[in-house]
Amino acid sequence: MGKVLAIANQKGGVGKTTTAINLAASLAVLDKKTLLIDADPQANATSGVGFDPKNIKTSIYECIIDDVDPKNIILETSTPNLFLIPAHIDLVGAELELINQANRERVMGKVINKIKNDYDFIIIDCSPSLGLLTVNALVASDSVIIPVQCEYFALEGLGKLLNTIKIVQTRMNPNLSIEGILLTMFDTRLRLSNQVVEEVRTHFQQIVFDTVISRNTKLGEAPSFGETIISHDIQSKGAINYLCLAREILQKNEMTKIKESDKKIKISNEH
Repeated sequence: MGKVLAIANQKGGVGKTTTAINLAASLAVLDKKTLLIDADPQANATSGVGFDPKNIKTSIYECIIDDVDPKNIILETSTPNLFLIPAHIDLVGAELELINQANRERVMGKVINKIKNDYDFIIIDCSPSLGLLTVNALVASDSVIIPVQCEYFALEGLGKLLNTIKIVQTRMNPNLSIEGILLTMFDTRLRLSNQVVEEVRTHFQQIVFDTVISRNTKLGEAPSFGETIISHDIQSKGAINYLCLAREILQKNEMTKIKESDKKIKISNEH
């Protein structure tokens, strides 16, 4: 059964979609079958892996509202092992349409349960709000990654998000955990960046990832080509950072061990 990770922060411009796209691509190149779900009406994750949202006829919106089978709308990206459930601007109306539904917080979870066994990882790019779509993503997830930029107002709004996560854990998804806080947009030249890293690590200690995502021109360029950082420039600092993050997550989830079946094959080859 695949692990479902929500990438969430209601604060915009923290590298949330950049993280969703490039973590998913990094896990894919590390041989993990990965599904990226674009749950943001801006559809930046959809365009970021090479699809024009204007040409998308069926999206996560239809799965949530019209009960369309997600297996029928999954798109194969140019990165091996990386698949996409796209978003469309119609998703803006989903929250209003869900308001009167029973168990409205669990609709996305029902969609994901239909495909959870088909993937090693499912990454959800959440919208920059704490609305019903984000709550749906948290209820559907096993854990959440919180990107925090290395800037002056880094911790602003983080309390609200952590409170929302706590409410979801208490009332709707007791198994939800925080996978980690990810520090993004780190600039080694700025004293402020180092101060923010120190402050966040002091505040949150073991739930902060060891990996820090540096400011990188290539990371900013890649979406304009409809590419992940892995396909755009795998030698770049941004690609190295996200591959390190993917490996850290695999280690944390004890998914880097050699399978027993692989060990047996090696033994049989020796004799």
